[in-house]
Amino acid sequence: MMSHIRRTLSLLRGCSGVCRCQTRTCSSLLASDGGDSGLVLLSQSTDVYQNLALEDWIDANVDLQQRGVLLLWRNRPAVVIGRHQNPWTECNLPAMRRAGIPLARRRSGGGTVFHDLGNLNLTFFTSKKAYDRKRNLKVVTEALRRLRPVLDVQATDRFDILLKGHYKISGSASRLSRKSSYHHCTLLHSADRSALAAVLRPSCPGIHSNATPSVPAAVTNLVDHTPSLQWEELLDALADQYNTEFGFSSASTSVNPADESAFPGLSRAATELRGWEWTFGKTPKFSVQTLLDLTDDGSAARSSARLHLEVKNGVIESCELDVPADWLPQRLSGELSGVLVGERFCPHRTAAGVSALLRSESGELRDRLHNLCDAVVSVMG
Repeated sequence: MMSHIRRTLSLLRGCSGVCRCQTRTCSSLLASDGGDSGLVLLSQSTDVYQNLALEDWIDANVDLQQRGVLLLWRNRPAVVIGRHQNPWTECNLPAMRRAGIPLARRRSGGGTVFHDLGNLNLTFFTSKKAYDRKRNLKVVTEALRRLRPVLDVQATDRFDILLKGHYKISGSASRLSRKSSYHHCTLLHSADRSALAAVLRPSCPGIHSNATPSVPAAVTNLVDHTPSLQWEELLDALADQYNTEFGFSSASTSVNPADESAFPGLSRAATELRGWEWTFGKTPKFSVQTLLDLTDDGSAARSSARLHLEVKNGVIESCELDVPADWLPQRLSGELSGVLVGERFCPHRTAAGVSALLRSESGELRDRLHNLCDAVVSVMG
């Protein structure tokens, strides 16, 4: 099957008049041919935003009343949060910035996941009427059992897949539209579990929110239990089992979501998913209530301040700073609060916003104000 995929890809790339031929080929693949038809697609991209946009493109442009689609895709290291989640409570944003790991918010619900090239993502597209997560997960568990009968894998009522009844190897999320649906799940083959543990932890203390929290679980990789399991045989088995389960006879086909001629409008959708307004601005309203430790480096004096922020659409709506008057004049803490209101809940924007206030002071007051500003910025991850 993989040799067929490579042949298909070479045909898509090798025609003269590439744009028209490739567009026509992809259109013929994605257009409905009536009856019981299915399609297995493998994304060539490892860019998280392109692949999430590809999901939305298929959902919007393929007639899922007439055909089912299975999309298989992998990403370079990235953290993906659910549509209704708070990134500051779900992931370690400073660690991600240091490691160059991007954050993406998907359009489906569910919890936060870490992606890398050792994790496979599967997206099952159907009509809303045919939406069946149990059946989709059966494709995965049956494929694994056929590949390696020794693997004890079971789907749960939460639509996870557990190995040996305890270790999570797959989590699910889904999105239902008026007529269509998609259900996607992860599958941990050989992911970097140390990176996963490092980035999937809160970065901001004291947040109070109604955002959907993730449910922590012990995870493992398939290769930890069956080291000989190769990517090609896993992809083959999943595609074969998908065809068997749904009565299809579809060969797998590679697609490139970066090809705008084949997927018009997808690059614009990927750009939107990359933007701050979507990634952070869509966070459900939350508040921050925390204690800030203050230190005067010059005199070694110590104190503390109370911070209370209300944040909506990622923007600070109100700020209350309770700073002891013997540490900093109320005038300055009030001015700092005023600078923060209306600003993004973002360390870089906040640091830039308070720079003018810092320049207006000197000596000990400036040092203490600087210390307070640093403490506030650190709260934002």
